Amino acid sequence: MRFLFVLPLLVAGCMLAPHKIDIQQGNYIDQAMVAKLKPEMTRSQVRFILGTPLIADPFHPNRWDYVYLTGKANNVHTQHKITVVFDGDKLNHVEGDIVPADTLSQAPSEIRRP
Repeated sequence: MRFLFVLPLLVAGCMLAPHKIDIQQGNYIDQAMVAKLKPEMTRSQVRFILGTPLIADPFHPNRWDYVYLTGKANNVHTQHKITVVFDGDKLNHVEGDIVPADTLSQAPSEIRRP
């Protein structure tokens, strides 16, 4: 008799799917943050606005890469990549998915994205 009472609870527990949480990795960067970047800013000023770069390649010391991914487990929904290029210690230009509107017109045609 007890088995008949517990059986529906066990079956209901097996049918529930596990909860998958949203996963965010990397540096969250939006248009407002990128719009604050101005030519000739120092590396420390860029780091203050965008945070520490995800990739600071020792073979390309004048380039910082910022990557941001969102999604659920094993399913990436959004991926943004921003590359900040320096000339010495001064900001030269920004490339990637989110770029300031005023520098977009100055970018080479292979960098422009709608």
